[in-house]
Amino acid sequence: MADKKTILIAQFLISMTMAFLMTGIFSLLELGLTPKWLQVWMKNFITAWPIAFVLSIIVSKLAFNVAFRIRGLGRRAA
Repeated sequence: MADKKTILIAQFLISMTMAFLMTGIFSLLELGLTPKWLQVWMKNFITAWPIAFVLSIIVSKLAFNVAFRIRGLGRRAA
């Protein structure tokens, strides 16, 4: 498993990417391709990203443990 700094950087980047894409897609579906869409998208992204980052930190240990158990490797995440 990667060191804690690498995992934290990865969570930062993954949460940013997922929040950016998900807020963009869902606001596009709701508003269509309009000038308001960009404004709403950026507002939603600014709100969603920190929440996604914190949740990724909380959920990551559980997710890794479940993944290791599925693979039959037992509990590995600290």
